[in-house]
Amino acid sequence: MPLVCTLLPSLVSRVSAPPPLYMSSTLSEPGEPLGAHSWNLFPRSQHLNPSPVGRRQPDSYTSTVVMDLQRTHSLLLLLLLTLIGLGLVQPSYGQDRMYQRFLRQHVDPQVTGGNDYYCNLMMQRRRMTSPRCKPFNSFIHEDIWNIRSICSTSNVECKNGLMNCHTGVVKVTDCRETGNSRAPNCRYRAMARTRQVVVACEGSPEVPVHFDA
Repeated sequence: MPLVCTLLPSLVSRVSAPPPLYMSSTLSEPGEPLGAHSWNLFPRSQHLNPSPVGRRQPDSYTSTVVMDLQRTHSLLLLLLLTLIGLGLVQPSYGQDRMYQRFLRQHVDPQVTGGNDYYCNLMMQRRRMTSPRCKPFNSFIHEDIWNIRSICSTSNVECKNGLMNCHTGVVKVTDCRETGNSRAPNCRYRAMARTRQVVVACEGSPEVPVHFDA
């Protein structure tokens, strides 16, 4: 029993003892005994992660990820603005359909001019001979970027009275229906030449959507 009474206070003090205190490296003030140190009243685990407002500071990895995401967002926005400036961004859905139809019906950069056989073949291949023969159609023999550059010229009045038409001089083959053929076996007369054309443009950036004349 005397041995138990002797060891019991020591065991209680070890179990109930608070976490070890961390002694800061701050030197003692003048007048204090040499070697005296100030004591931090917080446990070591709290001292190693100090916070001026009592909150846990953001993890350095999380901060790096956030900065990378912000940088990526800025680069994507810059890329989009660059594409818009270069005219590489597609127009809206409705304008894109009209633009694609314009390309199908009027653009053929592979040749510089055609004859009657060319008109008969191309009008059928580009689906303009059914359900009826299209009376007149022109194929432009220029690169699409040259055709799109027409949209940057001054505005002129279209046949419908709108002011979104533009003019340019290009190589074309005009195909005119002979008048005595039936769909889908349409027959055309061809006239290849260089002349001024009028196209309507829409969108931002503007693209040709209608062959006016």
